[in-house]
Formats: sequence, C-alpha cells, structure tokens
Amino acid sequence: MEYIKGKRTRLLAGFVMAAMAVFFVRLFYIQIIQHNYYTAQADSEYIKQFTLHAQRGEIYALEGDQPVPLVMNETVYTVWADPTVVTDKQKVVDVINKVAGGNTQPNFAQLLDVKNSRYQVLATKVTRAQAEMIKKENLAGVGFDAVTQRVYPEGQLASQVLGFVNSNGDGQYGFEQYNNSMLKGKDGMLKTVTDIRNVPLTIGNDNIKTPAVNGKNAVLTIDRDIQAKVEQVLAQGAARTHAKQVSAIVVDPNNGHVLAMANMPTYDPNKMSSVTDISVFNNDTISKPYEVGSVAKTLTMGMGINEGVMTPQSTYDNLGYIVVDGIRINNADQTRLLGRITMQDVLDWSLNSGVVTMTEWLGGGSINLKARNTMYEYFHNRYHLGQLTGIQLAGETPGTIIPPTDVQGNSIRYSNMAFGQGMSLTMVQTAAAFSSVINGGTYYKPTILAGFMNNGTYDPLPVKPEDTNVISAQASQQMRAMIHHAHYATWRPNDPAGYYIGGKTGTSQTIDPKTGKYRNTDTIGTYLGFGGNDPNKPAYVIMTTLAGGGNFGGGDAKVMFNQISDWMLGYLKLPPKG
Repeated sequence: MEYIKGKRTRLLAGFVMAAMAVFFVRLFYIQIIQHNYYTAQADSEYIKQFTLHAQRGEIYALEGDQPVPLVMNETVYTVWADPTVVTDKQKVVDVINKVAGGNTQPNFAQLLDVKNSRYQVLATKVTRAQAEMIKKENLAGVGFDAVTQRVYPEGQLASQVLGFVNSNGDGQYGFEQYNNSMLKGKDGMLKTVTDIRNVPLTIGNDNIKTPAVNGKNAVLTIDRDIQAKVEQVLAQGAARTHAKQVSAIVVDPNNGHVLAMANMPTYDPNKMSSVTDISVFNNDTISKPYEVGSVAKTLTMGMGINEGVMTPQSTYDNLGYIVVDGIRINNADQTRLLGRITMQDVLDWSLNSGVVTMTEWLGGGSINLKARNTMYEYFHNRYHLGQLTGIQLAGETPGTIIPPTDVQGNSIRYSNMAFGQGMSLTMVQTAAAFSSVINGGTYYKPTILAGFMNNGTYDPLPVKPEDTNVISAQASQQMRAMIHHAHYATWRPNDPAGYYIGGKTGTSQTIDPKTGKYRNTDTIGTYLGFGGNDPNKPAYVIMTTLAGGGNFGGGDAKVMFNQISDWMLGYLKLPPKG
C-alpha cells in the first residue's frame, strides 16, 4: 500500500515537473525568443504614429517693392477614426453628421466597420469651430489632423500664373505645379504613447519626433497693380472686339522679370466648381505657340544691323512682292511705296518684300545656306526662340524653329520666317527676344520668381544675364530708333509728351486644320513694343494679342498696348523729358 502511494506521489511530482518545464519553455520562448514580436504587439496598442503635416509655402506678388499676398493658407481639419477603438459607433455618426454633415466622406458610417484598419477618414475641410464642437463630445477613437487649404484674397488675379492645389495637396498648373516640391515642404512624424482616445501623451522613452519642414514662401515678379490693370484692359478689349482669346505680357527688359501675364477668359480659384471649360486653366502666354507675324521683323532687322548688311537708310526696289525659288511672296498692300525705299519704310509699313530682301543680303544675294545658318544662329541660339525659356511655370511649350539642315528648312521657309511665319513662338519667348534687341543686346531668361519671404523679410534673388552679346549696343540703339519711328508712322497714338515709345504691329494668318492652308478670315493681331522716359533705357516691354473668330489686325492689339503703356508711365512715376 505504501508502495502504491509512493508511486502516485512520484507520478504526480513528475507531472508537476513536466508542467513546470512546459511553462518554463513557453515563458522562455515568449520572453526571450519572441521578445521583439510581443513588444511590438504591445506597443501597437498604446504607441501611435502621427503625420506632422508641413505647411505649404504661401505666394506673394509685389506692389512696387513690397510683397503682398496672392495665395494664403487657411487651417482646416481632417476628422478620422480608429475603428478598433471606437466604442459608440452611433454616437460618432450622429455627432459627425450634426456638426460636419456637409464635409463627410460618402457612406462614412460604413468606414467605422472596417476593423482591420486603424485610420479611416470620416470628414475633410472641417473648420476649427466644427472641430472644437466634435472634440467636446470626447468620442473614443476619433482624431483630427490639422491641414491647410489655399485661399485667394485677390480672386481671379493672376490665377493662370498661380495654378491651384488639388485635394491631395499637390499643385496643378502654373507656379503651384512647377514648384510643387519647394512649396509643399516635407511632412514630419510623431510616434508617441497615446491614451484610449488616441490623444498623444508627453510621457515615455519611446517618443520619436521628426519635425515637419514647411514649404518656402515665394515672392513673384508679378506686380499686383500692373497685373490688375492688364486684366482690366484685356477684359475691355475682348468686349470691344468680340475676340475669343486675348492675352498680354509685361516684362522688365533690364532683368527679365515678368511684371504681368494674363489671358481672357480666366477663372477664380475660389470658385472652382463654376469652371466649365478646363482650357481656362492654361496660360496661353507660355503654352500656346503661334506664328507671331510682322512683330518678328524687329528681330530680323536687329540681326541685319548687327551683321552689317543694312542700316535704317539702306534701300531696295520695292515691287510689291518678291520671288524666292519661283514662289511669289506678296506684301499685304502690293501698291504701297513702290520704287526705291528705305529699310525704315519697310518697318514702318511692314513690307514683307523688304525683310526678305535683307535676308538675301545675309547670303550675298540669296537665301542660301549661309543666310539660313546666320538666321538660325540668331533666332534659335541668341534670341532663344523655339525652345523652353525655363520660366518657373508648368505648361510651357517650346514652339518650333526648323533648322536649315532639315529638309523643310529651305529658302522659302526662311523667307517666311523673316516676317514671322513658318515658325511657332510663344509670347514669353518673343517678348524676351525683343527685350534683348532694345535693351542694349543682353538676353535675360524670363523669370516669374523674384525671391522668398524668410521670417517676414523679403529676400530678392540676384539677377544674372544669360547672354550679353546678342547684338551690339550700337545695333540696339538703331533698332530702338527704328521701332520708335514705326510706332508713329502709320497711326499716331495720343501718347503723353516727353516719353519714348516704340512698337510694331503684327497680323498673322491661322492654318485651317482641315485643309492645312492659311485662312484670311481668322487672324491673330499682335502688338509688341516698349516704353519709358529714357531713349537709351526702356522701362518696360508689352506684348498684346487678340485671336479667335475674326479678322484682327495689329491695330486692334495696339489699342490695348497703348492703354497699358500710358498707364505704366504714371504708375512707374517716370517724369517726362523734353
């Protein structure tokens, strides 16, 4: 009997020892082998990771030399929930519906049933007041992310320059898209202990915080008052002429700063829901190349003077037309100024045969390879036509300059290029090239970025010329005088006395997409000129265009040029000179 009791005792002791061994092995496995796994599992219950959103950089224009806001940030909130923590689903639904019903996600109540997710967005763009009302309800599992949305205190002003920000916080079109990374900054991260309601606590050694890096606050070269005036003039021009599209650009020729850039029709980024045609988002001054017409004669003649093949007084026999390789090229008016006339007459009356003759002089009497190579050197390499300017705006297109080595780069094409056809250019390219012709021969890359706001202080960027020898200072002086004379030759505007204004008209035909041929019933009118009170240093360059639905001439665009130019003289406080 005692033997049986002893055997049972030993058997029981064996079971106890075995059980203890199992527990020991299990504890060893959990605490030692699987330590990191179970620590991570525990941490996931009370340590949460939060995104610290960077603030998008704001955008300023200039008013004189003082920055003024064009795009600002407004703090709004994203309301989210952790479905695994929510304890009263119906209360969450009722409160969110009552306070932020207009900002909720579709079927947001169903998102609270997604138990395999720790983050479900319930509502967006909730105001601070709404967020505070929701917070007072102490809803378990509900959290808030402070984010920013763009507001535009000037409405539609420069909207096609600025672009906008989409619902994902990314820039679309214009300055916002081109400079998205710079403006967006870099989000930070907070990993910290939270309570049951996911409220971050300040205790614990496991806290990790990587601060957000806010985007840069940019200052544009756009002058707020000049931009407003240009948009007003364009709206009036569209109403007066019934043109479907009107555009203008104002440039400081002495540094490449774009002072204004506008198109009609346009849009108000505060009222995006009212936009029915997305083409209004495009900035035609950089994205819509066209054959600029006779304004290009100023570039051709600048080349001719610089190459020494002509002066304003050089003469030729005008027949009203010229024949190149068997193809007849007519003047717009084949009866005007027939006989021996000067190159100044050619620019004044915009005679195609004159600039084609001058282009022949480049080749010693024909538009041969030498003449074409010289023209390509100026137009493409010196004037930077047919290529991206690098202006800091999304949507720029390069246009086209056919090289002389191309089968299409023949004498007929280059004769047409001499008077602004047979090539496609953007307004920003053309204005920058023209600036180099009249500013003494220096090419500045057109820029829209003037500098940055750092801690409330405006820090302008330095100005660096791209090319200081486009044409000589002497050739530039002669071109200013020729363009000044042309401005008054055919239609004398009532410019204020004591100022030095110059400009050139251009009327270009458009191509019928069905036939591939030019049509005379739908043309583009252009005016390109400069102004100021110093004959040796123009203060501004202005280019205006009208297109769509009519036979527009340079005179239509010249009206808008004169309105902007006359206003600029007063705005810049330029005193008249005798």
